[in-house]
Amino acid sequence: MQISSPAERAALAERIVCARSIRRLWALPGTRLGMVSHPVRLSHRLFLAWQYWWQAHLFDCIIDAQIRHPEENRARLARKMVRASVIRNGFKRTNSYYDDMAWWGLALQRGNDVLGTSVSVDSIIRACRGAIRPEGVVPWRIGDDFLNAPANGPVAIMLARAGYRDEAMRITDWIAENLMLGSGLVADGVVTSQEGARLDATVYTYCQGIVLGAELEVMGPDSPRRIADLVSATWRHLSDSDGVLTGQGGGDGGLFAGILARYLTLVANRFEGGDDTRQLAAHMVRSSADAAWRNAAKDADGLPSFGPEWNQPAQKPARRQWTTERDLSVQLSGWMLMEAAAALTA
Repeated sequence: MQISSPAERAALAERIVCARSIRRLWALPGTRLGMVSHPVRLSHRLFLAWQYWWQAHLFDCIIDAQIRHPEENRARLARKMVRASVIRNGFKRTNSYYDDMAWWGLALQRGNDVLGTSVSVDSIIRACRGAIRPEGVVPWRIGDDFLNAPANGPVAIMLARAGYRDEAMRITDWIAENLMLGSGLVADGVVTSQEGARLDATVYTYCQGIVLGAELEVMGPDSPRRIADLVSATWRHLSDSDGVLTGQGGGDGGLFAGILARYLTLVANRFEGGDDTRQLAAHMVRSSADAAWRNAAKDADGLPSFGPEWNQPAQKPARRQWTTERDLSVQLSGWMLMEAAAALTA
């Protein structure tokens, strides 16, 4: 079967991830979670390791698929994931990491809007608002002195969508004042101490995406310029000569480029500050999707597995040796990218 259109690619990516990776939690009826490897390790099959924030992105991908082509069974799956995630998380929505909480908050907000679920996000919003420091931002985790983009980007998006726009704008302004590098990219964060603040200038692809998303939601007076500059810097420094986004390995890093692609698509579809910026954002998403699809490996079942670097041939996942292609994060990122490309054509 020839798969060529972005929507067809997204549909196959959805089918692959759902078939390979989604299982009941501890054989409990009415539950589903994503196993974090394929071929699966025993500890992953038993959900002894389960990666809370990866599950939020799995949930978000299901929502993307519902927007692309509505089906009733996705709402049922979503309810099972909501139930399983809260059980596995100790019957609560919060944990020690504000980025984890915010990613689930964003997914649940979208699920309520798109899938008709009715899950309260109040506990997550209260936890994040209550953690805002005098600087106007939250720390990476409870009790920490690291103020970083990976936590504050999704927190700002979530708060803006919940109606707390002023608090979200304080976050985007702080990021613009404290984390922007000379390259035009967003640094990881700032470590505060009695001796002062120390910048961690590490650059991660998803930091650029979540800051783009936060600026889009807030849309303050400086947001159009910031968005245009950041899209341009991303193209110059985090994509190859064809516009294919840079990967950042497996594990958590496997999700980073997919997250960036999601928010570049929002820029392409929603930004009102300039055609050049929209077209550049769309170009990076389309080029990345074409490359990831072309370079995907054929698994034992004959279906594709995405690689961590979309401009390089993926390895075939094997049970007897570990490759980054086995990580759910890497496959979710590929699915997220395919949904992003499909959304561009809608």
